[in-house]
Amino acid sequence: MNITAANIVSTIDHLNKNVFYNYIDSSNRNVIKIVRIERPEGPIYIKRGNFLAGDNVNNAKEVPISSNMIWRVANAIQEDVPLNIDRIVGASYNTRSVLESLLAHTPAFYITYPGRIENNISSSKIKQGHKHLIWLPSNPHDEGVITTYETSKVISEIPSQLAIYESLAITPQFANEKFPYSLEAERRHTQIQIALYLIGRQLGFRTWIAQNDKNIVYNNQKLGEMDGVIASLKHEKLLMSYQEAVQAALLIDCIWFKNGRLMPAIMEVEHSTGVISGLSRMKNFKDKFPPFPTRYVVVAPDEDRKKVLNECNKEQFRDLNPLYFPYSSVEELYSLCQRRKIKGITEEFLDCFMEKTA
Repeated sequence: MNITAANIVSTIDHLNKNVFYNYIDSSNRNVIKIVRIERPEGPIYIKRGNFLAGDNVNNAKEVPISSNMIWRVANAIQEDVPLNIDRIVGASYNTRSVLESLLAHTPAFYITYPGRIENNISSSKIKQGHKHLIWLPSNPHDEGVITTYETSKVISEIPSQLAIYESLAITPQFANEKFPYSLEAERRHTQIQIALYLIGRQLGFRTWIAQNDKNIVYNNQKLGEMDGVIASLKHEKLLMSYQEAVQAALLIDCIWFKNGRLMPAIMEVEHSTGVISGLSRMKNFKDKFPPFPTRYVVVAPDEDRKKVLNECNKEQFRDLNPLYFPYSSVEELYSLCQRRKIKGITEEFLDCFMEKTA
């Protein structure tokens, strides 16, 4: 099972709003009051203070638990796998212990203390573990009660997923044309584009990068000059007889080709832009190319999942049978390629990282 920000918000929304909730850390004398919740994905607004000892709850500041943090935690949750929220969000959010404590009061989340592996130069030891949350939806406890779950699990504290990008130089004119709101939006869009290219290279694919992105410099080299990036679609075997399709594909963010005979995926990266534009480009290409087995994929931030699914299910795009490739899954696969140099797998392996939108 996967859990989403909407699932987290919904389960916290079921908690009684008329009571105070303790922190997991019993030494913290403050308590938490849920003020209001915006469905489906937050924010969750709370007040916190030593209300049981006389602090006036009416005078306390209302503080949001942001949708971004809720999504970051949701993306890291796996059933029956201990989760350290501090490691997931770092020092980015001052309400992380509030979210952790509220989750612990809901029936499907427990507190647990898995053993941890401590590696020294010549030996490894299992030591007493730190506090973690664990999600056990098939074994709920009473609502409103923090409950500890005894586990025999042992964890390694070495990070299992790390996506590393080299230096990235973006000419401001590109940002102004494609992303009028933010140069940082263009930077993030391009990082994901690069991750897709490097995933494709590791899996033995050649990659088309959108014509207007080829001059972006990554690791001191233009994207259009990188090994395995297709210089021109006019000479691509699959497309050379369909010039209208070639024209329709020029601005598509990323297309993977394999062995001159296959096209594993056609992808549009949607960051701070409307999903409709990318879907329309892919639809235009499909209408100008004979029926061909491929994947039409929307690549977008995790927090945009609901918007992506809504747009993909509009009548005009249903024949694309679009897939959703969230950023977290892109970087999970990219990290795996970086660390393990995977090869020899079928392209169906990609489907494990993508979600059907129908």
